[in-house]
Amino acid sequence: MGELKKKLWISVLILAITIGGFYSFVKVNPPLGIGTLASSEDKKSVVVGIGNKGFREVKIVDVSVNNNEKPSKTKAQVSNALQGFIITDDYNNKESIKYGFKNIEDVTIKVGTFSSSYFKKLDDGTATKNDKIYGISVIHNEAINRVNIKYSYLGISFNETVFLN
Repeated sequence: MGELKKKLWISVLILAITIGGFYSFVKVNPPLGIGTLASSEDKKSVVVGIGNKGFREVKIVDVSVNNNEKPSKTKAQVSNALQGFIITDDYNNKESIKYGFKNIEDVTIKVGTFSSSYFKKLDDGTATKNDKIYGISVIHNEAINRVNIKYSYLGISFNETVFLN
């Protein structure tokens, strides 16, 4: 019976080390990549291009601005590499609708959508309308100097802060 107990403890220890190592690896190599960063002249409307360089989907949980303030409006842009993003203060106007605005909670950032991959396709001339790009579009009643993005990946929570000049 003692030998069985010893093998069980060794198995539990190996499992704990493996899970701990995997968790540490993921925390040190976060999957969300920041690409395009653009704003209106008054900095009250901002677009942060994001992409997933991980191996599973990323889910945006929350977006805040400046000192963790809730923005006036927040949407995700699900556009394509040929079209790009739009900076707007109205998600429903005729021009904006073409850029695929969706509620943040309804969007999952697919694997392989980090900006370097679609920039390469644009340079090569191989980009198509099927190459999805993702952006966080934020509108606030005062100038935005930073965007805080909380997201989930493999059940692990992450925070990414993007500073605007």
